[in-house]
Amino acid sequence: MLLVHPGGPFWQKRDEGVWSIPKGEFADNEVAMDVARREFHEELGTAAPNGEATPLGEVRQAGGKVVHAWALPGDLDVTRITSNTFEIEWPPRSGRMQQFPEVDRAGWFDLDLARRKLLPAQRAFIDRLEDRP
Repeated sequence: MLLVHPGGPFWQKRDEGVWSIPKGEFADNEVAMDVARREFHEELGTAAPNGEATPLGEVRQAGGKVVHAWALPGDLDVTRITSNTFEIEWPPRSGRMQQFPEVDRAGWFDLDLARRKLLPAQRAFIDRLEDRP
């Protein structure tokens, strides 16, 4: 399973329970799968794999964000990802703005390790993937 680690100074030293599937927010007038493909490209620097997507439903994360997911077979060299960036004041109250990658690394994980790495709410996607025929 392909997972991404959040970039920026807050997540730098955290590992288990903070990784995610590539994701982003979409407006009511947008097609969720189109947004998922766009976000994949923005977070990893390459197009999402072609092929038929298997819907894995949605989950609500602890902060209230609703995440929709699909499974696609594919291959990606995780050592070559490039992510879009965001800017924050860092260190806090320093008056200095710095840019950080939205995703600082990606990795391929077997389902057991992915379950430990993923945000708790997103672990349901693994269960659904395993339960599909």
